[in-house]
Amino acid sequence: MSELISKIQETLKVIKEYTKEEYPVGIILGTGLGGLVKEIKIEHQIDYSKLPHFPLSTVESHKGKLIFGTLGDKKVVAMQGRFHYYEGYSMQQITYPVRVMKFLGVKILLVSNACGGMNPIYQRGDIMLMIDHINFLGDNPLIGKNEDELGPRFPDMSEPYGKELISLAEEVALKNKIKIQKGIYIAVPGPNLETKAEYRFLRATGADVVGMSTIPENIVANHMGIKVLGISIITDECFPDSLKPVNVQEIIETAQKTEPKMTLIMSEVIKKL
Repeated sequence: MSELISKIQETLKVIKEYTKEEYPVGIILGTGLGGLVKEIKIEHQIDYSKLPHFPLSTVESHKGKLIFGTLGDKKVVAMQGRFHYYEGYSMQQITYPVRVMKFLGVKILLVSNACGGMNPIYQRGDIMLMIDHINFLGDNPLIGKNEDELGPRFPDMSEPYGKELISLAEEVALKNKIKIQKGIYIAVPGPNLETKAEYRFLRATGADVVGMSTIPENIVANHMGIKVLGISIITDECFPDSLKPVNVQEIIETAQKTEPKMTLIMSEVIKKL
């Protein structure tokens, strides 16, 4: 047994003290976006500190709990708080919970994040469905010895975000008269926000929004055959010629104002799966 598989088994041993159920749907909630938990009929919740080999959330608005329950008639496991590269964690640590989710039965993963909008037609408070991404983090969670038991050495990434899940989210948004964008997310290490020159450069790569998360989890999910739906809330407008200073509190407030719409989309998608 490899070291990684051994660690996963140790984490699962603690989880199985709380629940032995399978959970086909996984959820990762981003900055200021923990409210979806209110829609879950919670059966169990475990602090990350109680789970062997789990990192701890160090970022404001990331609570650090693994939530187990039902949403609609679907069994779900939700991360209320995620981990970031800028916190000093390795890519393997950031994505470790996704590995554990696979062993809990997760087949579909819904991921949310707060991001900066670079596409000039986007506005603060818009919701964007992720259709593709660009990894500008300078690292990859699959570097190192491949765990053949978990996935292939060279996983295909031609459809990193499931087309059927995107279509389902579009249907839900249309039915509920929620404006949505579809675009490309680029991830940078952070933690500082970008300069005007950096925004111009990142936009020139073809990206519509910029953030500091999500891509590592997506890569590992694809490695293990988990389908992913990614939803971004645009919390600030990153237009170089009219760039204004932004503070984290404003970003969190914008995320929280838009969150009910995102929560509705995610919860309705889960119910329709």
